[in-house]
Formats: sequence, structure tokens, C-alpha cells
Amino acid sequence: MTLPVPAGEVRRGSVPPHLPMPRTLMANDLSLRIVIVDESPVRAAILEEGLKEAGFLNVLRITGRTNLLERIYAIDPDVILIDLEDPSRDTIEQMFQVSREVKRPIAMFVDQTDSKTIEDAIEAGVASYVVDGLRKDRVKPILETTISRFRAFARLKAELEEAKNQLEERKVVDRAKTILMKMKGIDEEAAYGLLRRTAMNEKKRIADIAQSIITAAELLR
Repeated sequence: MTLPVPAGEVRRGSVPPHLPMPRTLMANDLSLRIVIVDESPVRAAILEEGLKEAGFLNVLRITGRTNLLERIYAIDPDVILIDLEDPSRDTIEQMFQVSREVKRPIAMFVDQTDSKTIEDAIEAGVASYVVDGLRKDRVKPILETTISRFRAFARLKAELEEAKNQLEERKVVDRAKTILMKMKGIDEEAAYGLLRRTAMNEKKRIADIAQSIITAAELLR
């Protein structure tokens, strides 16, 4: 059943400042909570019918752009479909802001665009930017692509974050080794061995022990 969500339904301050982490999404999960953002009842009906024929019944529609983020927060959707028939630049920027904030798979439908707007959409994290493609029979494959791209991007982001953390931890460990080498007159291998033994004895990560050494050394300057 598709239900509209009126603009005045959510009070400011009544929703969290961000959405919880998204659950693991599968395109064949018919229980997905899908939100359609569309001011045109006719165009929204195309999306709704396409979702209905694909078996998705947990669909809500948001009309109007007032308090848009708050209303999306209140629904906590799994996927967001945004349709912009002939949007102004301000409207597009607002929708890009939604994409940056909510961290959910987003497909955006527009009738016309330019290369700069496409680049901005990618930068904002829009998973699918569909130009002149609002047709009922395309809704399901676009939904599947949107979820797939979102998951791939999330994996890549997690891998990059992990690599960044590992690099930072390596710098911390190297700095702690240098401190130990100077303080105790030992070589690098011995300094690392001391860090490792201390971490094992205290049941902590080597990086945590290294950070403690750095902090203590800074206090003793």
C-alpha cells in the first residue's frame, strides 16, 4: 500500500540528526521500505506501479520539499527514489544534500541534465542518475542497479577507511619504536618486540600501547 507523507507530519527536533546504519540490502527483498520523493502525482504513480508490479508493497511517497530531511529520517527508508521532472538548480542541490546526509541507496530520475550535474550527483553519492528514463518497466532493474552500486561503493569506502586506519596506526607504531630506541638504546626489532610483548601482556592492540608511549613521552618533555 502506498501512502503519502504530508509535509507537516514531522515536527522539527523530533527525529535523530542522522539515520542509523543501513541494514544489508538485497534487491529481491520485497520487504524493503522504499520512499518516493515526487511532487507530481502522475510521475509518482509510474514509480509506484513499477514497484507494485515487481512485488514491493512497502512504499511511501513524500510530496513537497518542506522539512524533507526530517520526514525521511522519520521513515528511515531502505531505498529512496527521487523524481525531478524539471528541477531548478536549488531543487537539485537540495536533493544532493539529501543524498549526502542519509547514506541510503538513491536513484534520481530527471528529464534533462548536463555533465556538471551528473558529476555533482556522483560526488553526492547518488547511486543511479537516470536521464529521461521514467518508465514503469525500468523501475525494477534501476532499483536493483541502485542497490548494487550502493553496496559496492560502501565496500570500497570501508576498504579505503581500513587502509587509512592501518597507515595511521603504522605511523603511531613507528613513532613509538623511535621513542623506545632512544630511551632504551635498543634497535628497531627489539623496540617492536617490546611493544608486542606489552600488548600481549595487557591484552591490548599494539597501536594502543604505542599511542600510550607517545602520550607519556609528550608529557615528560
